[in-house]
Formats: sequence, structure tokens, C-alpha cells
Amino acid sequence: MKTSYYLFVLFLSFSVNAQKNIHATWNQMLQTYVSEEGNVNYKDWQTQKSKLDTYITVLESMPPKEHWSKNQTLAYWINAYNALTVQLILNHYPLKSIKDIKDPWDTKCFTAGEKSYTLGDIEHKILRKMDEPRIHFAINCASVSCPKLLNESYQEKTMEEQLSKASKEFLCDTSKNILAPDHIELSKIFSWFGSDFGNKSERLNFIRTNSGKEINTPKISYLPYDWNLNE
Repeated sequence: MKTSYYLFVLFLSFSVNAQKNIHATWNQMLQTYVSEEGNVNYKDWQTQKSKLDTYITVLESMPPKEHWSKNQTLAYWINAYNALTVQLILNHYPLKSIKDIKDPWDTKCFTAGEKSYTLGDIEHKILRKMDEPRIHFAINCASVSCPKLLNESYQEKTMEEQLSKASKEFLCDTSKNILAPDHIELSKIFSWFGSDFGNKSERLNFIRTNSGKEINTPKISYLPYDWNLNE
């Protein structure tokens, strides 16, 4: 009974403050359980799983509106994707990899605006269609080779700065990408979602612009992808 009352009060608190910052509680959880390096303390986060569940419930009750800005909508869906991924891991923890879960990206897990979504739906049918390839460095698949889970929530007003930071950190992380003037070894993200980054010339220009690295017209190969849990 006490748990139900706590959740009810927390939901009301979310609702009252949602217009101020719907993602404030998600931000607090990220700062508590995610390190600067992106390592996630899933074990301790389980003690606050009800708080995460309530945040996701509030997101479901407040889907994006047509008058929202692009960055406000991006913040909503990036945060939703990352929170749902953490929830998925906590629902099955302990485990070694998200791939130990049956159909992790193809199971309905979120309902907003009378529509149900899988993680794959959010990524491919919503975020990838928003003409912002840097979302691939903001969403996290709970794995070592993924771009790190930022330990702060994405926000409308800081979206450009946050996407730039996430992209540069990922591209310059030599465990994820190796950028040399005449040969680069890229994350398989650039292979799986190649069309989002354009043709080879456009892809190289994207990498130069977002990494700050000087590269010529190098040979491109792809690094192995480590699906072990990011803890």
C-alpha cells in the first residue's frame, strides 16, 4: 500500500512539474547511477527501479505535440529510448548482454498517443526520420561498443551542445573508432546506418566536422562490436 501511495505522489509531482522539466528525475537518476565514462551501475539502480518506471509512465502520458520544437521532440524520444533500454536491462538483470534478452528491439514496450512502440520503432521510425544523424551517438544500447550513456538527460535548450559533445567523444574514443590520416577503422554503426551519413565523401566530411580530426581520403574498415553490458 505504501509503495502504491509513493508512486501516486511521485506521478503527481511529475505531472505538476512536467512543463518545467519533464526529464528532471531522469537526469537525477543518470547522475546517480552512470559514471562520467558511461558505465552503468545497474545493480544499485534496481533499488530505484520504481522511480524509473514512473518516469516512463509520465512520458507515456505526455507524448510530443505538433507545436513542440524539433529539439524538444528529440529530447523526448532520445530520453525515452535510453530510459526504456535501462528498464529492459533492469527487468532481466543480472545478465551479460542485451542480446541475452529475446527480441530486445522488437518487443512492444512503450505506449504514447495511443500508439505502441518497440525500441526499434523509436529508433528507425521516429529518430532516424528527424534528419539528425548524431542521434546514433546519443541513444544507447547498453553495450560496451555503443556510444556511452550520457550521465545527464538530453534537453531542448542544450540539444546542439549535447549532440556535438556526444558525437566528438564517440568519434575520438579509440576503443570505438581509430582515425588516422590514411586509414580509419570505424564503429559498425557507420556500416549499419550508412545511409544516414550519406555517401563515402559525405561520411568522411561528417567525421572530420564532428571529430575535429584531419583525415584525407582513407581506406575504411570496421571494428568488431562488443555487446557485453556497459557496467
